[in-house]
Amino acid sequence: MPRQFYSAGEAAKTLGISLDTLRRWDRTGKIKTSRDASNRRIVAATEIDRLRGEREGAHFSARNRLAGTVTEVKIDGLIAQVELVVDSPARVVAIVTADAVEDLGLRKGMPATAVVKATSVMVQHA
Repeated sequence: MPRQFYSAGEAAKTLGISLDTLRRWDRTGKIKTSRDASNRRIVAATEIDRLRGEREGAHFSARNRLAGTVTEVKIDGLIAQVELVVDSPARVVAIVTADAVEDLGLRKGMPATAVVKATSVMVQHA
C-alpha cells in the first residue's frame, strides 16, 4: 500500500526543494501541510502529486523507480540514449526513441525518473 504522508524532509527531497523552501511554501499557502502527533510537519502524498503535476491514473504500474538527474542525451537517427545519475549511488542508461526524448523535453541537468520494469527502462519527466 502506498504511503499517505511524508515527513517534511522527505517531501522536500521528493519535490527537489530545500526544507526551508518547503516551510516557506507552507507559510505562504503554496503547499498544504499537517502536523503529526509529535507536532512535526507532514505532507500528504496527494499534495506532493499535485505540486509535481501528477494526475490520477498517470502512474506507471512498475514498482522500481529511480529518481535522478539527466547527465547526457545522445540522439542518433530514431534512437536516443539517455543517461541518468540516480539519487542513490547508481547510474542508469536507457535507450529510448528520439521522439520520446523530444516529447519529454529531456535535456542535460534536468530531474527525471527511471522506471525499471522487467528488462526495459522507461524515462519519465520528473
